[in-house]
Amino acid sequence: MTTLTQDALVEQLSAIVGADKVRTDADSLETFGKDWTKIYPPKPSAIVFPKTTQQVADIVKFANAENVALVPSGGRTGLSAGAVAANGEVVVAFDYMNQVSDFSATDRTVKCGAGVITEQLQTFAEENDLFYPVDFASAGSSQIGGNISTNAGGIKVIRWGMTRDWVAGMTVVTGEGEILELNKDLMKNNTGYDMRQLFIGGEGTLGFVTEATMRLTRTPKNLTVLVLGIPELDDVMKVLSQFQSTMDLTAFEFFSDQAMQKVLARGDVPAPFETSTDFYALIEFEAVTDADMDQAMVQFEKCMEEGWVVDGVISQSETQAANLWRLREDISETISEWTPYKNDISVVVSKVPPFLRDIDEIVTREYPDFEIIWFGHIGDGNLHLNILKPDDLAKEEFFERCSKVSTWVFEIVEKYQGSVSAEHGVGMTKKPYLEYTRSAAEIAYMRAVKKVFDPNNIMNPGKLIDV
Repeated sequence: MTTLTQDALVEQLSAIVGADKVRTDADSLETFGKDWTKIYPPKPSAIVFPKTTQQVADIVKFANAENVALVPSGGRTGLSAGAVAANGEVVVAFDYMNQVSDFSATDRTVKCGAGVITEQLQTFAEENDLFYPVDFASAGSSQIGGNISTNAGGIKVIRWGMTRDWVAGMTVVTGEGEILELNKDLMKNNTGYDMRQLFIGGEGTLGFVTEATMRLTRTPKNLTVLVLGIPELDDVMKVLSQFQSTMDLTAFEFFSDQAMQKVLARGDVPAPFETSTDFYALIEFEAVTDADMDQAMVQFEKCMEEGWVVDGVISQSETQAANLWRLREDISETISEWTPYKNDISVVVSKVPPFLRDIDEIVTREYPDFEIIWFGHIGDGNLHLNILKPDDLAKEEFFERCSKVSTWVFEIVEKYQGSVSAEHGVGMTKKPYLEYTRSAAEIAYMRAVKKVFDPNNIMNPGKLIDV
């Protein structure tokens, strides 16, 4: 770590970005020093707000010269402690790098600063009769740079893929302070290694994304939502297969009755129907013509005949569709008051039912006093395991007991050849378990890549891998 005093640190950072763009007050250190995780208390030494790529490069060069560790901060919505500054690091916050520019209707691309809010990009696309499809509950606060650094997915992956599928080109500052322009927004560019892909999902450990050209697509028409009550877990996948056999779905989400009851208890949205079942599926599709709606009804009736589905409702308006989506999207916010232990895991779609059952069985057996909430993007194999903290249990004891859960869960992940992190990256919380998804050889190569781009280990050290 640096031997600079805080005053000297602030003075030198101020020389790069201006005194008004460096903060050391307690509120700023607390706010910008953490993400949505609650395990590691934030302890940054300063928060710096660059406005240009060159300023970021100058910050990184200064950090190398003075052995100052840097942590990138976007919307701070991650759940793996990837944006937590727990050891006196300087936080580089991209809030002022939020410009949208260089829109091309022909190329369907737009350039975004790293601090552009996801919803800001979505709104810009809509205003230009286009669509940015990467979407999730935190779209109102998450930033494009953070989305790229964690390769964010969300609720539309089954149709439109992950963030990496929408990055046409980007500007990064490496761990040595060098500015790289990657891919130059080309659709076809077969000139060797595509270094975009190293930085996408790299969690800021190789360098910081400062700007990205994002692709847009046509606006989907008449998105319609169907919520189905499904008694048996295995039947959820049968329903998915049945609908996908004839339709292109834009989303296929899953949640348990326990999850829905938490949302309904708030009184903000009505129950979808009177019947209660153990599981629910939310299906979204484009109903461009009457034939599309008729096809959806044919598949629904087939599922009813087979006994896979016992009840359902289909949206008749945009308002109703939004309310049905809230049954799924409001879950995270609703359960937050219980300080949930969260795990974001994935397997190939066909393995979801036995995978979920194995995990549910061991957690229920070992911790019968814990309430378990399941939901997720089951159409792409991504599940969210949430264990709620009992009111009478201290947070520290709860997280200690849940650390044992992680080992059991990730042993099952390894058994099914899944991923210990489907969306939120590895950060600090998943780093001890990386070997359950990545081989020793892969991790060794990751360390080697890290040393190439960040030889002094100043870029988000302690996250993803140790070097």
